[in-house]
Amino acid sequence: MNDQDISQMNDVGFADADCVSLAQFMASGLFQRTYDEGMRLVEETSAYLDGPGREASRGLSREASLAYASESMRLTTRLMQVAAWLLVRKALHEGEITDDEAGAEKYRLATKDIARAPRHVSADELPAQLMDLISRSERLYARVERLDTELRVHVSSATPSTHPMANQLQRVEAFYRETMEGDLAPRAHFGRRSQRPE
Repeated sequence: MNDQDISQMNDVGFADADCVSLAQFMASGLFQRTYDEGMRLVEETSAYLDGPGREASRGLSREASLAYASESMRLTTRLMQVAAWLLVRKALHEGEITDDEAGAEKYRLATKDIARAPRHVSADELPAQLMDLISRSERLYARVERLDTELRVHVSSATPSTHPMANQLQRVEAFYRETMEGDLAPRAHFGRRSQRPE
């Protein structure tokens, strides 16, 4: 099975689900396949840019050289974001960090404008191997972005129903609204307040 087959399998992992939990994500095997693919792509990209890619870039035209610099930067940015996301989810699953820590802003997929920006106008002149790495990184990033959204939706939707004080808070809020909206005589005032609260 090649990388493209694995990518297609992963892309449809939760296509019919509104949202997924981290436990479902891990149990499906999708995480491990995505993790393996991501780390392998990071190593492959690093080896290319430090070796064959560096040599290939020397023979490019001025415009193609600009495209090489731009696209290789976006390629590494994409992969660093994906690798960081995968490592955080792995740490969360293994109990090394909490849900709140994993959901922190610093662990969100950042630099999306860079990662998803249109390719440079001269990208077609880039070496075929680099273009292959770019295409694979774009598919991987898009998949991880969808998974991130699904996991966050699941956590967000689960929080109210699982909160131990949810029912009590709703009852207090209902009582407060009935009291303030009803035609009741004002209670004794405290301090200098002379009117009931709005």
